[in-house]
Amino acid sequence: MNTYRTAQVADIIGIHPNTVRLYEQLGLIPKPERKPNGYRVFTDFHIEQFKLARLALQVEILQNGLRKKILQMVKASAAGDFEAALSLMEEYLHQIKQERSNAEKAIRVVKRILSEGAPESSHLLKRKEVSEYLGISMDALRNWEMNGLLTVKRKQNGYRVYTDADIQRLIIIRSLRCANYSLEAILQMLRQLSENPDTDIAVVLNTPKQDSEIISVCDRLILSLSAAEENAYKIVSMLQDMKSRFS
Repeated sequence: MNTYRTAQVADIIGIHPNTVRLYEQLGLIPKPERKPNGYRVFTDFHIEQFKLARLALQVEILQNGLRKKILQMVKASAAGDFEAALSLMEEYLHQIKQERSNAEKAIRVVKRILSEGAPESSHLLKRKEVSEYLGISMDALRNWEMNGLLTVKRKQNGYRVYTDADIQRLIIIRSLRCANYSLEAILQMLRQLSENPDTDIAVVLNTPKQDSEIISVCDRLILSLSAAEENAYKIVSMLQDMKSRFS
């Protein structure tokens, strides 16, 4: 098996030598043996493990333990436990598909709610009543209002009152938040819908504004999940190859 120095690994992978040491500290690669002079000795296994780790961390999917699971997989592979790594990837892939299904379902729910229109009635509910009716915490309602997703009217006594149109809007927000769409993406969609009722919801939700200072994964949710799924299949293939070569 070929051997490599730290600088050679850094050149092959395209990273700084300090990053090589960081991956070792984090347990993302096997601990290399050392020569009598203290220099680390890396092997072909380390090279492949670096490539695996880099691919695994390429797409930042944080929600519902996905980030934790992908890190567990990398560490299992680094320890040479390829069966455990492959099992974790199977779980990861299943969850990624479920997350994407949830995201797509939320869009369908929103389209259905919008097509039905707001019910015509004169119900006026207080915040606590809305919280209980929709199963949304008071803190979430306050947060959504503070972030501009909803503007609630007040009565003369200062109490907020929610109309049926507000309830409909809240159901839309809740559906999208449950599917992990960001507040920024939802706000952008609501604003564009108010300007153009024929707006393509899916496109707006998954296309961040160009002037956004930070574009999060949740601003490109379906695209990010699709990229993570594509990477996952590549990782499975790499793990199978590594298992046959290094077990």
